Amino acid sequence: MDLVSAYKIAASATFAMMTSLWICSLPIKDASIVDRFWGAGFVLIAWVLHLTVPSAEYNATRTAVLALVTIWGLRLSLYIHLRNRGHGEDYRYAEMRNHHGSRFWWYSFLSVFALQGILMLLVSAPIILVMSNQDVSKITHFGVAGFIVWIVGFAFEAGGDWQLAQFKKNPANKGQLLRTGLWSVTRHPNYFGDALQWWGLGIFAIPYGTAGIMVLAGPLIMTLFIRKISGVDLLEKSLANKKPGYQDYVKSTPPFLPGLKFWLGLTIACAIAIILFQRLIVH
Repeated sequence: MDLVSAYKIAASATFAMMTSLWICSLPIKDASIVDRFWGAGFVLIAWVLHLTVPSAEYNATRTAVLALVTIWGLRLSLYIHLRNRGHGEDYRYAEMRNHHGSRFWWYSFLSVFALQGILMLLVSAPIILVMSNQDVSKITHFGVAGFIVWIVGFAFEAGGDWQLAQFKKNPANKGQLLRTGLWSVTRHPNYFGDALQWWGLGIFAIPYGTAGIMVLAGPLIMTLFIRKISGVDLLEKSLANKKPGYQDYVKSTPPFLPGLKFWLGLTIACAIAIILFQRLIVH
């Protein structure tokens, strides 16, 4: 299937989901329900294309990407749902609601639901390219490297969320700052892990035709969005004033990207994995 047709299918699925969520948000007056379906939206795109685009033979790369996207998306959506349930509308959307008043019902569709839908389509470029490809079926060296990068990213995101949840469960830690484990490597391991997983998916898709390298725009957009718009910078502004000792934490720990030792280790791990993969293929 050509990319244009694949994007039309993905856009139709995304529009249907976002419109349904918008309609649901109106009676309950909670636009932040869109956040709970952010991860699930990518899962929807992957599965719709998987079921729509036929494959003449078993496609290992498509299967791998489908599994990785499903694991990432469902875990993230479930985590956000459990974290936010019972807390009402997120303050960002509440402020928008108060500012726009009676106009917010239609304004929210454009500025919240439609905007996130467009962003979802831009970021999902690696998924759409891989899932629409009917030719390449075997896992490539890029696939091996992408899988290693994705695994490390998942460990940072899921592990960071788990460590933070366990830290908050202890009453003695109320008002304190988590600075151990993954949180000693980067101040935002969950955000970094999220971005790294998308770079892993982007690496998966590089061999898929002349448009392969273009899919790295998806991980780049996700990284910039997490780093500069909705993630790190936004959270840092509030933490600097709320958490004691945060300025010391800033001086000792990188805000997003870990140090050189991490990248050397990740590069070595990818190289070893590719060599082992090559030997398995040869034998």
